[in-house]
Amino acid sequence: MSGDKEEASSFRILRIYDEPEEEGNEPESSDIFSEHESQAQSPLGHVCGTPQWVRQALTRFKQTTSWSTEAEPGEAVEFSPSEEVWSFLRAVPPVVDDVVMQRTPCEAWKVGKLCHGKKVYAIAMSSSTHHVYTCGHGYIKVWDESALHAWNKAPQAQLNLQDHQNCVLTCKLFPDEQSLVTGGMSRTLTLWDLAPTPRIRAQLASTGLMCYSLAISSNAQICLACFKGFVEIWDLRNQILIRKHEVPEYGSRCVDIAGNKFWTGGEDTSLYSWDLRSYQKLQQHKLQHEILSITHDPSEEWMLVGLRTSDVIILHTHRKEKFKAIMQKYIHHHNLKFASCGNYFLTTMDESIHCLAAPSLQRLFQAEESTEILCCDMSADNQYLVTGSKNSATVYQLLY
Repeated sequence: MSGDKEEASSFRILRIYDEPEEEGNEPESSDIFSEHESQAQSPLGHVCGTPQWVRQALTRFKQTTSWSTEAEPGEAVEFSPSEEVWSFLRAVPPVVDDVVMQRTPCEAWKVGKLCHGKKVYAIAMSSSTHHVYTCGHGYIKVWDESALHAWNKAPQAQLNLQDHQNCVLTCKLFPDEQSLVTGGMSRTLTLWDLAPTPRIRAQLASTGLMCYSLAISSNAQICLACFKGFVEIWDLRNQILIRKHEVPEYGSRCVDIAGNKFWTGGEDTSLYSWDLRSYQKLQQHKLQHEILSITHDPSEEWMLVGLRTSDVIILHTHRKEKFKAIMQKYIHHHNLKFASCGNYFLTTMDESIHCLAAPSLQRLFQAEESTEILCCDMSADNQYLVTGSKNSATVYQLLY
């Protein structure tokens, strides 16, 4: 029991802020900076410079972080960030500061609306085919690029589901964005070829009644499908079920895969990690609040976990570094999406959209919608964001 409490309380608290720190507020000389600058050698042996945004993040981190330590009661604890913290702050490769700033959006401009007609439970945007796919009850609608900047344009196609009572609750693009897998209220997972025109490639007979979440490995060989109490592990190349892996019944709302691990979470408030080769449970993090979403960054080194309280958990997939970004608002829907460039991520919380820089957690912009956002996706070129809601999808162009 004591071990569970340590897992729950060992998060370092990060503060989300709206404006970058003034350079004048930064100390002229810092032992932390000088120590790491002298140690930050590239494999070729030359010194890697420390970008200003990393300096600002570390300074702000020192000033605002609440630390949980293993020091004895009454023992003085001196601030000294570990190499893992420094690695977190330098997760984005060091480049010229103004280049970093150019690649983080400052605003989202609402440019179009896709009239799906029913609730949009899942959505995908393919930069490869230049189409958006809105999913829900009975059908999937396909929208071409011209619809992104329109408000009442008809879809290019409508893909009717074989069972009209079926509802697609989740979808996932393959890494090449030319194929899609969908799951929902049926005993099948459907593989779609998207180019040149959408068509069903295969239907995989699953054993669960309702698929809540899907994940695909970076090499497109493995698909994970999350059902109540178990995760199906599929070989996509041969279209065979490898394993029906049991997980806690109330810890199976969402799933994601990163390298040789996969992660599950749900109502029981625990985040679990599993070995994809031995299927053994590796970790269990008690987060105290219901888990609504899980996603990873492009490097597959960091996981983001969205909670019912709107807080975002940030943890390393291999090291024991765990952070919590505090939002403190009870919500019904929480979606997370990392930009492919790795510089920022988007989180939708009911009617709100927040864009946060990574890893500094500066709030880049915030937008509001009139109805609850059920799902979201971002184009691989980081130019568009699309959100699904009550009976339509909203298209935003990201301004840099």
